Amino acid sequence: MQEGIAGEASPGLEADGIVIDLRDIESKTQVAEERIPFLDLALQHRDIKDEILATWSSILDTAGFIGGRHVDQFEEDLARFVGTSCAVGVANGTDAIMLALRGLGLQDGDEVITAANTFFATVEAIEHAGGVPVLVDVDPATATIDPNAVEEAITPRTRFIVPVHLYGQPADMDAIMAIADYHDLLVVEDNAQAIGAVYRGRRTGSIGHAGAVSFYPGKNLGATGDGGAVTTNSHEVARAIRMLANHGSLTKYNHVAVGYNSRLDAIHAAALSIKLRHLDEWNAARQQVAASYASQLSGMPIDLPQVGSDRTHVYHLYVVRHHDRSYLQRTLDSAGVSTGLHYPTPIHLTGPFEHLGNGPGSFPASEDWALRGLSLPMFAGLDTAQVERIASEIRRFTMNQDVLTLDSA
Repeated sequence: MQEGIAGEASPGLEADGIVIDLRDIESKTQVAEERIPFLDLALQHRDIKDEILATWSSILDTAGFIGGRHVDQFEEDLARFVGTSCAVGVANGTDAIMLALRGLGLQDGDEVITAANTFFATVEAIEHAGGVPVLVDVDPATATIDPNAVEEAITPRTRFIVPVHLYGQPADMDAIMAIADYHDLLVVEDNAQAIGAVYRGRRTGSIGHAGAVSFYPGKNLGATGDGGAVTTNSHEVARAIRMLANHGSLTKYNHVAVGYNSRLDAIHAAALSIKLRHLDEWNAARQQVAASYASQLSGMPIDLPQVGSDRTHVYHLYVVRHHDRSYLQRTLDSAGVSTGLHYPTPIHLTGPFEHLGNGPGSFPASEDWALRGLSLPMFAGLDTAQVERIASEIRRFTMNQDVLTLDSA
C-alpha cells in the first residue's frame, strides 16, 4: 500500500502502477455537487474587504456616523456616475421613491401611474407620499411599463409617472418623457434594479425629473445594510429632499416642514463609494453571464429575456419564463440550483392593493410574468461551468417534459 505523509496509509488504490487518490476524487465530486447559490455576496466582497474595513476603522476613530465627508463624497461620486447634478443619500430605496415624489411637489390625491408587475415597495412609496397609485400593464417582451397603457390611463388628476426599470432593463424612456412633456407630468424613475444601465446614451436615473436608487445588499450596487438615494438635475428638488429626509430641517433645530428620519449612514456610504468604482466591471460581468445563458439555453422551449432597442440591460435579475415554472423550480432545486421568484403576485392581486384592479385578467402581461417567470442565479462571479451546469439541468428538464407530452398524446 502506498504510504502517505507522516507514515500514514494513503487512502488510494493502485492499478497498473498508477495511484488513484480517493481523496482527490471525493473532493472533485463534492465540488461538482456543490449547490449553486442564487447570489453570492461574500464573493463580491472578497477583493475589497480590506479596503472597506480600513475605511470603517477611520469612521470608528472619528465617530462620524451620521452625515459627514463619507456621505458627501459618495453623493458626489454617485451624481457623477449617473450623470446628474445632484444625489441625496437616504435610508432605503422605498424612501427614495417617496421622497422624490414629495420633493417634486406631490400633493395628497395626485394620481401616480406605475407598472402592475413591480415590487410592492414602489406602490407602497406612492401611498406613503400621499399619492393615488394607478396601475398599468407592461410590454410582454421586456416586462417594462407600456407607454401606450400609460397614455390611456391619464386623467385630469394625473401628476406623476413612475416607470420601473425592472430586472435591470431601462423602460422606454423616450416614449415616457414625450407623454410626460405633452401632459405636463413629472417622472420619477424607479431605478432600484438598474443602476449603471444606459438608455440611448444616458444612464438610468438621469432621464426623468428624479431617479430613486436602492442599495439593498442584493442590488448590483449594494450597501452593507439598507440604503438608498435620489438623483436629480434640480438643485431645488435635491434641497427639498434633503430637508424632508432630515426631519424637515436643513439647519439644526430649524424645522420648516414635517419630515422624516431617512439618512444614509456613513459606514454604508463609505463602502458604496468603494464598490461604485467596480460597478461597471461587475455589470459587464453580469452581461457576460447573461450572454452565456442565452447561448446555452438557445433553442429550448423556454422564454429568455429580451432587451429593447437602444438600451443596455445590467441583469440585476435573469428571468426566464416557462409554462410549468413551479415544476422547473423544484427540478432545479433538487439538482442543487437555487432560483428565485420576482414577483409571483402582481400588485393588483395583493391584499392591500386589490382595489387597483378588477381581479385576475386586469393586466395580462404582468400576470403572465408573475405566473411563468423564474429568476436563475445571477451575479458577477458566476462562472461558465456553473452556467453550463444550470443549462444542462434545464435541458434535461425540457427533454423530460417533451417525453411526458408524447406519452400523454
